[in-house]
Amino acid sequence: MSGGGTDRAGGGDASVVTERTRLRRMREKGSHRRADLDAVLGAGFLCHLGVPVDGTTMVVPTAYGVEGDQLYLHGSVASRSLVQAPDTTVCVTVTHVDGLVLARSVFEHGVNYRCAMIYGVPRVVTDPDEKLRGLRALTEQSSPGQWEYVRQPSRKELAATAVLALDLTEASVKTRSGPPDDGDSEDAALGLWAGVLPVVTTFGEPVTDPVLPADVVPPAHVASRAGRVLGE
Repeated sequence: MSGGGTDRAGGGDASVVTERTRLRRMREKGSHRRADLDAVLGAGFLCHLGVPVDGTTMVVPTAYGVEGDQLYLHGSVASRSLVQAPDTTVCVTVTHVDGLVLARSVFEHGVNYRCAMIYGVPRVVTDPDEKLRGLRALTEQSSPGQWEYVRQPSRKELAATAVLALDLTEASVKTRSGPPDDGDSEDAALGLWAGVLPVVTTFGEPVTDPVLPADVVPPAHVASRAGRVLGE
């Protein structure tokens, strides 16, 4: 580990490496390449926002959206986590669990995963056009096509909604894939099963609001996702 300051990780699209994002353990599983960060962020829509609130640390699960170099978060203007976040450094994490790694010993058990960590001081989005772009990014991240299908926010709703923007410059990615690591150890002679139990998140069939008339069916951008894997 080096001293203070920043440097560039290898690769043409690499991000700035800081003391917060420098990979210290299992560096072979890590990356600072922007393409790897985009892949993790693009595969989901739920993150966890870690922020100091009233002298303690609060971790809030929330939806996110990405546009360009900005990650957008939103919530009520009364939310303590969003009100205090612009005054301090926060950490946003996005994690996808791909499988349970079941080894021959408890010590070698693990998880196949993809994870991104993003640090920075978020800013409150005050420009009306950017606020709409941020909310559109949030909506489209989870349900592509939904922004144009439904009614968009009114002035009153926009006034009640806080949108934060966090730059993606200071970030790192870690992943783990493949079988257990003890295939060539002494435990291989035990004759026990070992391998990976995959974890896959898929969308189910849309469940219609019971108050809707029978002739109102799910739009194509919703119905077409049934049976598809999240992130594909």
